[in-house]
Amino acid sequence: MGSYLHFLGHQLKGWPQQNYYLFYFSLGCQIMTLVNSPITWLSVVAFIGTNLGVLCILSISAAKSVNGVLGILSAICFIIVGFSAKNYLSIGEQIAYMVTLDIPVLLSKEWNSNMASKIRQFTGKSWIVAIVGTMIVYFISGNLIQQFTDDPRPWIDAIAFAISLSAGIISFLRYNNQYFWWLASGLAQMVLWFISFKHGSASLAMFINSSVYLINDVLAFTISPWYNKKERQRMQEQEQEYAHQHS
Repeated sequence: MGSYLHFLGHQLKGWPQQNYYLFYFSLGCQIMTLVNSPITWLSVVAFIGTNLGVLCILSISAAKSVNGVLGILSAICFIIVGFSAKNYLSIGEQIAYMVTLDIPVLLSKEWNSNMASKIRQFTGKSWIVAIVGTMIVYFISGNLIQQFTDDPRPWIDAIAFAISLSAGIISFLRYNNQYFWWLASGLAQMVLWFISFKHGSASLAMFINSSVYLINDVLAFTISPWYNKKERQRMQEQEQEYAHQHS
């Protein structure tokens, strides 16, 4: 257990500096949101979940596998908030993240070893499969959630779910093209939680969280090892040094 905790601590180090700046910016916004409204058990859950969620997506953009632990903890918080807001597919989205990304990352030795060295890109066929798959999930999930639940925003919920589910799968498969999906997911989530907030069924914290996710997705195209070759090389050397010290 001690060695694993040390490994997790290592995974929180060596990120691009902009990732840390974005986390502190997000933390400040979430603190202001929390204290400027009546503090309830739900707002506290949202506060914890959003900050863990930001750490999770920042660790993914830094190609660090600590996102498995952070993702599961934040998902539990988001499931509670999603259920309260009746955004039922946001619950399915978090479960999908855990199944397609968080749990496999925890169990996969390959993911937990020098992730930056295993980044790859879509082929033309991969693009078609990913786009068609996303559209199929959208139409199926939208119809199901509209038919079987009282979700007040079924099709907005469905598009956020479909894009996010696809992004989680693409991310686990180590394709850098995931960030086109994460970018679209961030936009969809902003719309979903803004409308939920306007309807009085969610806190502003979830909208702010989606905004931070969107900023991270934009940064990923420039500073993340998923796209920045210099940063990828630095991360590979860092991971190789760590592996040598603990071999």
